[in-house]
Amino acid sequence: MKIALISLNQIWEDKKVNLGRCKEIVKICKKYDTKLVIFPEMTLTGFTNNIKLAEETENSQSIKEFKKLARKYGLAILFGTILKEHDKAKNCAVLINKDGKVVDIYTKIYPFSFANEDKYFKAGDKIVKVEFENIKIGLSICYDLRFCNLYSLMDDCDIIVNIANWPVKRIKHWNILLQARAIENQTYVVGVNRIGLDGNNLEYVESSKIFNANGNELKFEKISTEIKIYNIDLEWNKNFRKTFNTVKDKKDLHA
Repeated sequence: MKIALISLNQIWEDKKVNLGRCKEIVKICKKYDTKLVIFPEMTLTGFTNNIKLAEETENSQSIKEFKKLARKYGLAILFGTILKEHDKAKNCAVLINKDGKVVDIYTKIYPFSFANEDKYFKAGDKIVKVEFENIKIGLSICYDLRFCNLYSLMDDCDIIVNIANWPVKRIKHWNILLQARAIENQTYVVGVNRIGLDGNNLEYVESSKIFNANGNELKFEKISTEIKIYNIDLEWNKNFRKTFNTVKDKKDLHA
């Protein structure tokens, strides 16, 4: 299955400009027979605590636009957005299928307290595993990656995705943690990170990638500075787990 990882150079809090770029990118991805296009965290705004940018879930213009885009090109899209939650907001990942229907919405379980995200955003309390094209995909967002207990509960997934705005000054952690999550759960782990500078002058570098169950980074076709196409062999991962299954030996331990 072909998946496109989009290292979007997000323009700070400018939904219109970022949406326009997303439309161009999806059009390009269609030419490569892509089944799923994955954008970074808070796709149309960049990572921000400005909850004035949040949208009502049932009337979200961002969701409406991505639904139209998915229908137009007949491919699935996973993107990040800010949705309203009473006096706070939710940092969400939304999966839309090729028919333009919302498959599910995941709310980030671990807000990034170091950047005060927890003061403005309500933490999610539900693990989301979605069925897509006869495969199971687990969803996570940025800081979630540091918490192995969350990923351990998704080890029955064929793919676990993390969409992020992960700055270059901690990029070594990003690479190590993506690889570790793939090895310990013996599944494909997909990390999608942005590039460029954000409104806080944090720098991001191209670091979107996929690791397989053995911790090997997959090869890709680079279409542009923002677009990489991967061809995932799901049977390879399944066969690897059959020959060397460590997941079956997991135990729930308590201090």
